[in-house]
Amino acid sequence: MLNRGYAYNTIIGSKYDGQTLLSHLSSLYPHSSPQEWQQILNNGEVTLNGITADGSEAVMSGQRLVWNRPPWIEPETPQSFEVLLDDPYLLAVNKPSGLPTLPGGGFMENTLLHLVQRHTPDANPVHRLGRGTSGIVLFARTPQAASNLTANWNTAKIQKVYRALAQNVARQDIYEILTPIGLVPHPRLGSVWAASPGGKPSKSLAKVVARSKSTTTFEVTLYSGRPHQIRIHLASIGHPLVGDPLYGIAGQPLEDDPGLPGDGGYFLHAQFLNFEHPITGEPIRLEAALPPGFSSHE
Repeated sequence: MLNRGYAYNTIIGSKYDGQTLLSHLSSLYPHSSPQEWQQILNNGEVTLNGITADGSEAVMSGQRLVWNRPPWIEPETPQSFEVLLDDPYLLAVNKPSGLPTLPGGGFMENTLLHLVQRHTPDANPVHRLGRGTSGIVLFARTPQAASNLTANWNTAKIQKVYRALAQNVARQDIYEILTPIGLVPHPRLGSVWAASPGGKPSKSLAKVVARSKSTTTFEVTLYSGRPHQIRIHLASIGHPLVGDPLYGIAGQPLEDDPGLPGDGGYFLHAQFLNFEHPITGEPIRLEAALPPGFSSHE
């Protein structure tokens, strides 16, 4: 089934002055080749300051670039979720693996946001989980609730605990992981978040829950909110997630044909979320049950 299409809007930055529009699109969005972008331009889907563009134009800072992407068939995703909390200010749900939280990467309507807002139009996510990550996603239903939660999200006032199934057998019972996270080269996307000496400070605490002959199940508490932090952090200490198509040992993209950040197959679940209600102040303790597939691999 076709979705409604989407208009992607950007403002040209000064560092791109003088580039041809085709070069700009190809470098900014490397998921499509120059030939593919030229076909999109030939279809009349791209405008520059409201005028249909052919790709030969020299771009200038401040210009508005719009790609009017026509309707497309999105990849299939799970279409259900479990409600964990629902009051006038908050909504918390248990997201299944395989369902994107927000639009992006070819998904617009097959997202948790779209599904939730069909039933609760005033709900907006306070954070996001990766498409392959399951578990608790918290939505705010009022501006005041959103502001309070956003201000406290990466502080000790909000406790976020995940369950992760990782490769290899851990030698220690507890790991404090401080690996910095920054952008590194990726052959298909240009760059992705990964372990990087010059990256942003990050902190996770991983505790062993169980060991098998070749895997370790960790309980991981987040103390910062970097993209793909748990996947990168566990990989950086020699324990990439089981089935992770992107991150290998040392928290770097796999050398042979690394996958994309949204690709699934790994086992990561946002299991617990503890915080004070942003309006009433009462303690909130949320738990999302582990999915069956996750438990069967432990």
